[in-house]
Amino acid sequence: MLNRKAFLKSMGISLYSIATGGIPLFLNRTAMAANQDRTPKTLVVIFQRGAMDGLMAVSPFRDKHLPKARPSLIMSAGKTRGSLINLDETFGLHPAFRSLYPLFQRGELAIVHGTGSPYSTRSHFEAQNYMESGTPGIKSTNSGWLNRATSLLDQESSPLQSVSITKSQPFSMRGQQPTLVIPDLRRFALPIGQPLIKPIYQALYAQTKFEQLREAGDKSISATKMISSIQKASYRPRKGVTYPKSKLGQNLSQIAQLIKANVGLEIAFTEVGGWDTHRRQGTTEGPFARQAKVLSDAIATLWNDLADHHQDVVIMTMTEFGRTVHENGSGGTDHGRGSCLFVLGSRVDGGKVHGSVPELSVDLLEDQRDVPVSTDFRCVFAEVARQHLSVTDNEILFPGWEGQPLPLFT
Repeated sequence: MLNRKAFLKSMGISLYSIATGGIPLFLNRTAMAANQDRTPKTLVVIFQRGAMDGLMAVSPFRDKHLPKARPSLIMSAGKTRGSLINLDETFGLHPAFRSLYPLFQRGELAIVHGTGSPYSTRSHFEAQNYMESGTPGIKSTNSGWLNRATSLLDQESSPLQSVSITKSQPFSMRGQQPTLVIPDLRRFALPIGQPLIKPIYQALYAQTKFEQLREAGDKSISATKMISSIQKASYRPRKGVTYPKSKLGQNLSQIAQLIKANVGLEIAFTEVGGWDTHRRQGTTEGPFARQAKVLSDAIATLWNDLADHHQDVVIMTMTEFGRTVHENGSGGTDHGRGSCLFVLGSRVDGGKVHGSVPELSVDLLEDQRDVPVSTDFRCVFAEVARQHLSVTDNEILFPGWEGQPLPLFT
């Protein structure tokens, strides 16, 4: 006997329900019409797990306290390839982020420095959950801010409205709104062309006592057909565009494929780890530089591939906290507070470093060791949701928050 769980696993299906009852993705969703009346706005969110060192990514290179705090990690601005890229005579972009510099020059990329949570914690797990739930300091929140954002979008939209290209469901996507989790779009397919598959699949759901669950089974077949139709031909990016072979590069290529297929994608999520640089962080080489290049090359490639969709797409990064101002004895940095994030879009007030970083003297640091959080991350998230997705109900989006969005769009 083949039970439902084993069957779905054997077919490589990743249908997740965020609702408590475990009802599959496509409950209360109709299959997407072949022709959409509108081109949706899409927000692409990339979580940098591990806590990126904002001072290394976008360095206040003229701060006189930095060389003493980071003797082996200090970098200077200049025109050589291994130097920081001078952004505004105050901040320098790490050279591994070189792929993003043309976007900054064109005014499409904004950097927000000193961002983070107002609730201090040095736990990756807690900080990530607080950022993804959008309720820092409150552990009882059981939904993510992106899921709540989905609830404020058009509820008659596509079953592929909210998609996470990850191995498992991220906290950001938890909640009452259905979210599709796809580890790999190329393997997301139900082989319904085989004569016995569809009847077996329908029979498994027919066994349930819940009418809605039976209906969901039929709808999931329709939706997997839609995805299968996208996969009939290998994805071909825009002419001249080649995605990096990194996992992030491949994830972003799949998001691009969904956007170009006009399947109604409005919120897309993916992630990249490797930012926990406690040891041998390095400058132009080392774990930080490697991950920075992975991130910047993947984002720049996605943006180039979506040249015809720039009006409809915003890309935003986030990371749970920053690193300490002073390097440790292992040539790395420990868990800190404020970091920085990137927002990319055609209407973004780019070519600027928003937010603030104080002088890095010990007496001005938080706990005498960290970059203070000058911009609550919700100020950025709320602005992006408001300006790009037309989501304005901050009471639902970030319960209990009384702050104001940070102006980031022209």
